[in-house]
Amino acid sequence: MDTKLTLKLDKFVIERAKKYAATNKRSLSRLIEAYLKSLTKDNPEGNLNDEDFEISPFVKSLATGPQIPLDIDIKSDYNDFLNQKYK
Repeated sequence: MDTKLTLKLDKFVIERAKKYAATNKRSLSRLIEAYLKSLTKDNPEGNLNDEDFEISPFVKSLATGPQIPLDIDIKSDYNDFLNQKYK
């Protein structure tokens, strides 16, 4: 049984998806349905665990990047930066 679903997506993404669907001679609805089925086939209840998502190395590098010292005086450093900039 088909049911209507309304999604709000970026216009550029929609245009690219429409071109992809046309190239593959499928409707956009069927492509999205197939994608959602592939997401939920291993987990029909829809319960997602942290293990279900793989974090990319780039995102991991952001989380483990350089540590900012706790004793930093942001206002003073910014003031020094502005003084240096507008000398």
